Amino acid sequence: MDVEELEKEEFYEHFRYVAHSGQEPLRVDKFLMNFVENATRNKIQQAAKAGNVLVNDIPVKSNYKVKPNDVVRVVLSHPPHENLLVAEDIPLDIVFEDDQVMVVNKPAGMVVHPGHGNYSGTLVNALIHHIENLPTNSNERPGLVHRIDKDTSGLLVVAKTEFAMAHLSKQFFDRTTERLYYALVWGNVDEDEGRIEGNIGRSLKNRLQMSVFPEGDFGKHAVTHYKVLERFSYVTLVQCKLETGRTHQIRAHFKHIGHTLFNDERYGGHEILKGTTFTKYKQFVENCFKVLPRQALHAKTLGFEHPTTNEFLRFNSEIPQDIEMCLEKWRTYTVNQKVDH
Repeated sequence: MDVEELEKEEFYEHFRYVAHSGQEPLRVDKFLMNFVENATRNKIQQAAKAGNVLVNDIPVKSNYKVKPNDVVRVVLSHPPHENLLVAEDIPLDIVFEDDQVMVVNKPAGMVVHPGHGNYSGTLVNALIHHIENLPTNSNERPGLVHRIDKDTSGLLVVAKTEFAMAHLSKQFFDRTTERLYYALVWGNVDEDEGRIEGNIGRSLKNRLQMSVFPEGDFGKHAVTHYKVLERFSYVTLVQCKLETGRTHQIRAHFKHIGHTLFNDERYGGHEILKGTTFTKYKQFVENCFKVLPRQALHAKTLGFEHPTTNEFLRFNSEIPQDIEMCLEKWRTYTVNQKVDH
């Protein structure tokens, strides 16, 4: 994504996508809705009216049907670039901090770094308020060594110096860090322990999703180890250990094996995927969704070698209240089911 100054006070984001060879005819505004996160259809249609939606370098209208191998480009306006990195006094849940690193417990709902549709209120906005002169990573994002999704809660390590940035980045690259997640998934997972392996890359049908390509012909190598912690008949609580750290890795891997994360709207987990057709059961699940209005995923444990002391540090975070309340509902429901039978 390129960010260029086209006029004195206005900036634009450029997006470029190549339609898959199997692409079925689809209106270009709908096609771009699948690609550009947080972009409204109205904004895309306005861009088309202004001549800012191009297919194979020719401006097109919103109703143009995208065909296989079309090169689709859209230019969307956004606030001035300097607004993307404004320091904001946002409270941080700091688990650990010294002169090299900081470990934060990110709440669900907080975006990690500014991007299209999210220009303020992000973790980076809070970090640059809290720490002066943060080093930037290869994507020019201050302090960030890794990231977790907006609606995933849990632990992140932040680099406060250039040395720490390089040291921690190498650890993530070499896979010597320790990362444990708790996830509630649909269905009764067969094995008590298991390993999911399969390349992960952008879905060829919906660019806001990641897909698993088991043949290894697309995407990047990804491995997730899991262990069952609790079973609730229709859903299972699992602990996931990441061997690799791909975008949406746990979410994509578990969908691939038929156990989509509970209430993961992007991957279809916000529908009742397992259980009975009884109205009472449906009402129960919908109440769980209200208590936990996001995917049931929490980055619980984070371990890494300290950049200067070389001591291996391990941090644990509490299960957040929304996930804990949802688990309690399932525990009660499961006990009652056994009593009824």
